[in-house]
Amino acid sequence: MKKLIRNYHFFVLGLIGLVLNSCNTRKFKIWVGTNNEQKIYNLKYGEHKRQKMDVFLPSDYPQDSPVVLIVHGGAWKYGRKEHMIQIQKMLFKNQIPSININYRLVSKHLTYKEQLEDINSAIEKFNSLSEKSELLPNNYILLGESAGGHLALLYGYQNPDKIKKIISLSGPTDFYSQEYLNSFYSKYTSGTVQKMVGAKFHRKNLSEDFQKASPIANVTNVPTLLFQGNQDFLVNQKQGLALDSVLTKMNIPHKLVFMDKTGHAPRFFNKKKRDSIIYPNILEWIKN
Repeated sequence: MKKLIRNYHFFVLGLIGLVLNSCNTRKFKIWVGTNNEQKIYNLKYGEHKRQKMDVFLPSDYPQDSPVVLIVHGGAWKYGRKEHMIQIQKMLFKNQIPSININYRLVSKHLTYKEQLEDINSAIEKFNSLSEKSELLPNNYILLGESAGGHLALLYGYQNPDKIKKIISLSGPTDFYSQEYLNSFYSKYTSGTVQKMVGAKFHRKNLSEDFQKASPIANVTNVPTLLFQGNQDFLVNQKQGLALDSVLTKMNIPHKLVFMDKTGHAPRFFNKKKRDSIIYPNILEWIKN
């Protein structure tokens, strides 16, 4: 087992050097616990004010331990990393290193593509620090919720050289298939989806941009854990079921945790399911 304390001074000095190059250092904080574990808050990985991440490093972990990179939800245009802090604390308690990121939000000039770029930038930034933290570069598990689940799936499938596993909680998967286009679900999500994709949603003449933005059309051999509620009105249950079917046909290691009488992002609203179903499945997927 490796201990970060061996390189603690070099790691912290490196972080401080990065921060001193920033024009805004007010919220940057480092906490060191009694067992030399560390929590680094608001480390910059880019110049935009949203490009910050929290890095939690437990006191003891093997060098080949994967780093879980957490991507928050919020319909691509809302949300922040603090909404995922309970998951990050749970991982920390179980000796799993993690990164929890903010990313640029969808606007008139920003789409999901820039959000994927932000995930990549966060990875490259931590890669530059991985040796000091005694971890391997490009050894990540992506964990995303809702819109963050979509981004985790899409980035993970497009970058199998960096991403070892994916975890998606209530993540949308399909914006182009005939089943989606014919569904009532597409009628009330198309406005949000077209802003995320950055192209007009023409139901009868859909741009290929919507296929490119769909994880289900970009699947590669990255093991995937899916959580889906059967009463999810924000991300219809068929989204998770459709990706599960594709992963099965392609013989890609995966698991679908399909929850009865469950709505969107259930860990927020159902402590029992969070502690007895969601967190245990996440830990098992990471460790096995």
